[in-house]
Amino acid sequence: MPKSLRLYDTASAEMVATEPDQATARMYVCGITPYDATHLGHANTYVAFDLANRVWRDLGLDVNYTQNVTDVDDPLLERAEATGQGWEELAESQIELFRSDMTDLRVIPPENYVGAVETIACVVEIIEQLLPSGLVYQVEDDEHPDWYFNSVNATGFGGVSNLDAEQMLSVFAENGGDPERPGKRHPLDSLLWQFAREGEPSWSSPLGEGRPGWHIECVAISLKYLGTHFDVQGGGSDLAFPHHEMCAAQAITASREPMAKAFVHSGMVALDGEKMSKSKGNLELVSRLRHAGADPMAVRLALLDNHYRSDWEWNASLLSRAEKRLELWRSVRNNGTALPAAGLIDQMRTALRDDLDSPSALQSVDAWVAGSLAIDSDDTGAIADMVTAVDALLGIKL
Repeated sequence: MPKSLRLYDTASAEMVATEPDQATARMYVCGITPYDATHLGHANTYVAFDLANRVWRDLGLDVNYTQNVTDVDDPLLERAEATGQGWEELAESQIELFRSDMTDLRVIPPENYVGAVETIACVVEIIEQLLPSGLVYQVEDDEHPDWYFNSVNATGFGGVSNLDAEQMLSVFAENGGDPERPGKRHPLDSLLWQFAREGEPSWSSPLGEGRPGWHIECVAISLKYLGTHFDVQGGGSDLAFPHHEMCAAQAITASREPMAKAFVHSGMVALDGEKMSKSKGNLELVSRLRHAGADPMAVRLALLDNHYRSDWEWNASLLSRAEKRLELWRSVRNNGTALPAAGLIDQMRTALRDDLDSPSALQSVDAWVAGSLAIDSDDTGAIADMVTAVDALLGIKL
């Protein structure tokens, strides 16, 4: 059985052993921009990294799991204006809904759940640390002389996503970048501090009245709560570029150490042939499924039936399959007959420690359940061990 958790590192394109230098594993997973409800693409990501959290804990490690929430950003402000809500009210309501969804899916809460607004001073401090590098500059704009980071000249830039310049430019704009902004040294340079715009929230700082860019927010929060060179930087695969690429470049410039040992990314979940996206509106919401009567454990099982790095498509049959599987698993708990559970637990541990292979772990439980239902022996100890292991390792409450 593996003695550590092995994960696929996007930066090196290799499997790496996540062996913390200390008794605490440190993980940062990028959070939501709270302008709409949690969809299954979000849930897929946070359930995946919840598995990593659980595997580390099973290995006897403490876990410092830190997650941000981008509670001030353009999409949030635009949605608030469109709906007539205050941006703070909208953010608060969607954060509460997100956390409720995560609780129902039995995602272990982060040790630190930190908003961009509460870390403004920390962001400014990090930007000031970047100034001597010569990579920070203001665009020539009398009204909005925003601060930018000269990404392409930063140490290590390109080493996370492994995309070439042409590939980067092709996805930069659609993933939150502004390549056409006049005055930038290079189209791929990233926003650090945006000067105040009329009608938008802003904060006073030595950099001018304004608010932080997206990437520097995560750099500031991760360095403050996790320190340098932490174990795993996680998120959906759509964050590899530009978000994690920019974060890594800014972090190494500020701290002179690599940001993370492994950059780990979950796959995309599609609906109706396209990736689920708030902007496109092709969403299946966790809260909608819950309110329609779906057992959150069945929703979680449906997510776990796909390997976290795979791209896959949601449809109602996946939930139906998960509901039947959950009912069968629970029938063993109520039936009172069971095979010894030690072998099953070893199989689950082996599968999950090997790049979070949850489909194989589920299949092991299926086989154990089928075998247990086919025998006539009263082994309540094995049943209790199985229920505890499925709860602890997979997060499924039977």
